[in-house]
Amino acid sequence: MKIAILSRNPRLYSTRRLVEAATQRGHEARVIDVLRCYMNIASHRPSIHLKGEELGRYDAVIPRIGASVTFYGTAVLRQFEMLDTYTLNESVAITRARDKLRSLQLLSRKGIGLPMTGFAHAPDDIQDLIKMLGGAPLVIKLLEGTQGIGVVLTETQQAAESVIEAFMGLKANILAQEYIREAGGADIRCFVIGDKVVASMKRQAKPGEFRSNLHRGGSASLIRITPEERSTAVRAAGILGLNVAGVDILRSNHGPVVMEVNSSPGLEGIEVATSKDIAGLMIQFIERNASLGRRRTRGQG
Repeated sequence: MKIAILSRNPRLYSTRRLVEAATQRGHEARVIDVLRCYMNIASHRPSIHLKGEELGRYDAVIPRIGASVTFYGTAVLRQFEMLDTYTLNESVAITRARDKLRSLQLLSRKGIGLPMTGFAHAPDDIQDLIKMLGGAPLVIKLLEGTQGIGVVLTETQQAAESVIEAFMGLKANILAQEYIREAGGADIRCFVIGDKVVASMKRQAKPGEFRSNLHRGGSASLIRITPEERSTAVRAAGILGLNVAGVDILRSNHGPVVMEVNSSPGLEGIEVATSKDIAGLMIQFIERNASLGRRRTRGQG
């Protein structure tokens, strides 16, 4: 098969591993910078171009679209979908996952366990919002934040009010969530492919830090997850329409709660922690499904 990997940096670990895995299984893989693509949107002959070249037919596309380029990246992905190319994660599913508020609303509607979460616009409502969530400590998150950036733990009512007011003063959209203290600065990354959790790892924040992101100095280790955690991760990915997802779960006193569903999860941490060939499993999933044209969100673009 001809497989396109939409990635801005061919030297990234995840991109390199996907190219290696595809090549080892006899496929032709090409890394394409999504921001250098431009499109002819025409009903009779839609096309995608790159540096003066019209891209030919691809059997499958693996989107590795960064959060900062979601709008343009998913537009390019939709163009591939118009050309009937199989996409490992579809554009609709990626935009759902990237909108933190929408994704939490979709998960909540289907009964997925979540931390108590509040969302407000007016500064006059801050005190009541904090009261609604049970008071401090609270975690304040920028809706557009990634990799732990724009996430603040507020230990007191006054601190929570000050942080929320500051973000609102900058016209930033934020979520306020209860702080799951019993998680102890750790979360579980479940890597979902299709309807299975193929690997899982525990991410532990460094001392003095509550964010467990590996980019922020957190450590990763192998962990055995419970059947409930496994079911929660698979359901969360399916609700958003993702074939491949990194589902981040906290262990709370009232069961597993989903913090976030990542539509472009990194491979390095999970492969190193579990010694599993995750990239190869992604290519195998494409082999099983691309020729059948299986889509979760057909007609909902």
